[in-house]
Amino acid sequence: MADFSFDIVSEFDKAEMNNVFDQTQREISNRYDFKSANINLEWLDSDKSGIKIIGENQYQLDVIVDIFRKKLSLRGQSLKTLDLDANKPNESNFKVSWGVPFKKGLNQEKAKQISSLIRESFPKVKVQIQGDAVRVFSAKKDDLQSVMALLRSNDLDYPLSFNNFR
Repeated sequence: MADFSFDIVSEFDKAEMNNVFDQTQREISNRYDFKSANINLEWLDSDKSGIKIIGENQYQLDVIVDIFRKKLSLRGQSLKTLDLDANKPNESNFKVSWGVPFKKGLNQEKAKQISSLIRESFPKVKVQIQGDAVRVFSAKKDDLQSVMALLRSNDLDYPLSFNNFR
């Protein structure tokens, strides 16, 4: 019965994040109000799972996050990728640093929320949780596209992407 399927995952494109990171660094270096400021943008770790912003005050950090968000939206990436609530800015020696991780992966609670949302709206569509992904099956491609539209229209607090459309 189920001829078509796709996977729902919560992940980001690392190549696009590299581009966003580079563009943000370029804009920081070219901004007049940051010329004499001691501001640094670096990766959170070697796996590039987030960014670390170092500045002189909270205002500078907020501006850099806004620049990063603008670059994310220009590159077509979800703004929900940034986990701004995970860490609070740390102040020490006239410097403020803020580690902002990226949201990645669906836990069981999020996967169950997605599957129940799909089952309520589309009873003929089959949903299966597979680790950190949710697989959706249907006999009609139109149903799968409707499921995608439904998930895009709901305001979930984590980014979703659709893979393996068959």
